[in-house]
Order: sequence, then structure tokens, then C-alpha cells
Amino acid sequence: MSLAERVVQIIEEQASQQAFRRVREIRLEIGRLAGVEVEALRFALEVVSRGTLADGARITIIDKAGEGWCLSCAAAVPLAARFDPCPHCGGYGVQPTAGTEMRIKELDVE
Repeated sequence: MSLAERVVQIIEEQASQQAFRRVREIRLEIGRLAGVEVEALRFALEVVSRGTLADGARITIIDKAGEGWCLSCAAAVPLAARFDPCPHCGGYGVQPTAGTEMRIKELDVE
């Protein structure tokens, strides 16, 4: 719920700076390693945006794949979940390098 509240807060801050009055679509980029339950966030956004300029906005989720750097292989590897082993060597020394973020990618506004 707090993530959804923060998204709405950011939208309201941007509306005051950029003078838009309604949001038609919110595009969020969420990494697979971000620890965000997408459907729970979608529901929370629908609830907390009621009565705001984002009320009724379409919520689009852009999935960002996880990637990591294997310390043993010294190579970039795909990473399905945090703490997964390296798909090449099986080692657990993999540092996430992408897919840990959540950001407002774009807003479609009036």
C-alpha cells in the first residue's frame, strides 16, 4: 500500500510542477527482482488513486528482467530470482545488476 501511496504522491507533485489535471495511464517499470507483488500493487493503486487526478487511470506494468554479475564466472547472467545460483557455474556469488528497480516510466496526462 505504501508503494501505491508514494506513486500517487509523485504523480501529484508532477501535476503541480507540470500543470496537468488528469492522468489517463500510469506506466510502471517493475523489475522481477524488486520484491513487488504486481497484482497487489495494481489493486492498491486503484484504491489509493480514488478521488485523485489518477482516479480511473489505466495501469500498465512493464516487466524488467533480472540480471546479475557472477563473481565466479566474471560474466553477466540472467537472474530469475534473488539468491538464485549462476545458471552457468552453479555458484551463489551472483550480484544483481538489473531488475531490482521500480519506477514510474511514463504518464499519459491531459
